[in-house]
Amino acid sequence: MRIVCIAGSNRKEATSAQLVRYVAASLQERGHEAKVIDLYELPLPLYCPDDAEEHENVKLLRESVREADAVVLATPEYHGSLSGVLKNAIDYLSFDYFNNKVVLSMSSAGGAVGVNSLTHLQTIIRNVHGINCPEWISIGGDARQFTEEGQPVQEQVIQRVQKTLDYFLKLSKHTRDLA
Repeated sequence: MRIVCIAGSNRKEATSAQLVRYVAASLQERGHEAKVIDLYELPLPLYCPDDAEEHENVKLLRESVREADAVVLATPEYHGSLSGVLKNAIDYLSFDYFNNKVVLSMSSAGGAVGVNSLTHLQTIIRNVHGINCPEWISIGGDARQFTEEGQPVQEQVIQRVQKTLDYFLKLSKHTRDLA
């Protein structure tokens, strides 16, 4: 399967971006094609529906999501919600990009967990006709530590991510096969 993984932070080396890279590497180890789009490295202009000319970074985002069989979205939790840069990226996408695709939501929060950002993100995905994976990944506090090789330090985080990826991949394959 082709899976696009979007890191929705505008902070260099954000833990949400580290989580995306770890998930993408795990997906690749399982034999899937996983493309990472880090919105820190691929900045998008502020969404404006009146803009006639499409920015090169927007073209890359749209093409990547259009071609994907499934999507992973990761956000830091800012003020009880998802990041503005991730919301801006989603604003560039419409029903055509998410319709009948399973979306895995992930969050990295300074506190214990990022449930508010995940709930908001799932509401947005429902509104663009994506299929929310019932499982999600939220890391917070000390769980946001990664080794130099990019793997979570805590074994329980690794186990949670791998278990969630099992579920996400089964649901994505089943959904794709039905389409």
